[in-house]
Amino acid sequence: MGHQQVSALNNVYLKRYAYPHQLINTPPTQDLGLIITIPAFCETELVRSLASLAACSLPRCSVEVIVVINEASQAGKEVKETNKQSYEDALHWSENRGNDQITFHLLYIKNLPPKHAGVGLARKIAMDEAVRRYEAIGKPDGVIVCFDADSICDTNYLVALERHFITYPGSPGCSIHFEHPLEGGLPKVCYDAIVDYELHLRYYVNGLRYSGFPFAFQTIGSSMAVRSNAYQKQGGMNRRKAGEDFYFLQRIMPLGKFTELNSTRVIPSPRTSDRVPFGTGKAVHDWIQNGQLTTYHPTVFAELKTFLSDVYTLYRLPSSHYPDWLNKQTESIKAFLNKIHFHEHLDRLNNQSSTPAGFHKHFFQWFDGFQVLKYVHFTRDYYYQNMDIKAAAQVLLRELQMNSHDQDEKQLLITFRELDRSGKLAPNDNPGHH
Repeated sequence: MGHQQVSALNNVYLKRYAYPHQLINTPPTQDLGLIITIPAFCETELVRSLASLAACSLPRCSVEVIVVINEASQAGKEVKETNKQSYEDALHWSENRGNDQITFHLLYIKNLPPKHAGVGLARKIAMDEAVRRYEAIGKPDGVIVCFDADSICDTNYLVALERHFITYPGSPGCSIHFEHPLEGGLPKVCYDAIVDYELHLRYYVNGLRYSGFPFAFQTIGSSMAVRSNAYQKQGGMNRRKAGEDFYFLQRIMPLGKFTELNSTRVIPSPRTSDRVPFGTGKAVHDWIQNGQLTTYHPTVFAELKTFLSDVYTLYRLPSSHYPDWLNKQTESIKAFLNKIHFHEHLDRLNNQSSTPAGFHKHFFQWFDGFQVLKYVHFTRDYYYQNMDIKAAAQVLLRELQMNSHDQDEKQLLITFRELDRSGKLAPNDNPGHH
């Protein structure tokens, strides 16, 4: 038995936490460097997505694509028929294309437990298999990429991914630039909805960047990548049926040196969906029902900024000085900190930290993207009601000293896209803006 197989057998993550079955029997090539993972469920566009990857310029390393068509044990007849058709179409497509440098593995996994079946579990199965592939060739820092079965990408996607992780050897993962199509064959209302929704996503992340939050990155399942060792260290993908991408990256970002890849594009689908409780499809569906989208009030980010700029003063702050410190905070911050018993957390964070830098690190491992979202929702519910996305985006751009005068939603979105691709506002700990 070779050294590589031994390392895969001794791997703690694979033994204890991974999906228990090896699914691909053909051994990986030694130069494997990118594995693209795709969950697919009741999906009619899968071949289009695979063809987009196959049309990419090829990097120097070899590439594998792992598709997990997934089905719960109580799936309805329509889901089963669509999954079966999708699998057969993809098999037929893959048989007719030969290329040693990019290999497609199509897995159809049925009878998953209904309690867990969903996009999180499907991503986990594919990503755990990617870990197995890398461990088999002794490559613990191999790159696992998340993509979606209804997304396409620019032709430089694979080359840009390879170059990015070579350029940033210390980066545990990255968020990849995405742009929804703003015109095409769907009804106009879908594109109006997607403009507002993507504008909301970019407004939120840039609001966090304005506030000084260090882990302000997009967390979109079709547009992220992670190294296998970081994936394992943080316990792998969760089994959430929605929001799995957000919760997953909240564990990867605090490792530090998280990056952004802005020199290529993922192009997710703008279609409506009622399959998940939140996310793009749900947002488009709701917009069509309501005819508008509201978002968080800009004051939420301004007050967060005041609080975050004061974090350093909390290092070794004597307990007796805490009430005075708290009284200087804005009403929304004060109320939120009281609600979450911040004083107790502060004692713990100070006990853990022997330097200001250590305190800063521990603070943001605790006050992470999930905690920030709780603050934003608390402030929305009790202090500043949501407002129209166009008006909110214009206010934020003015705060960022950018011209937003007389721009409609689509022009505002394009302004934010350009800002994001430039990497100008990306957090400092995270260099990768190339």
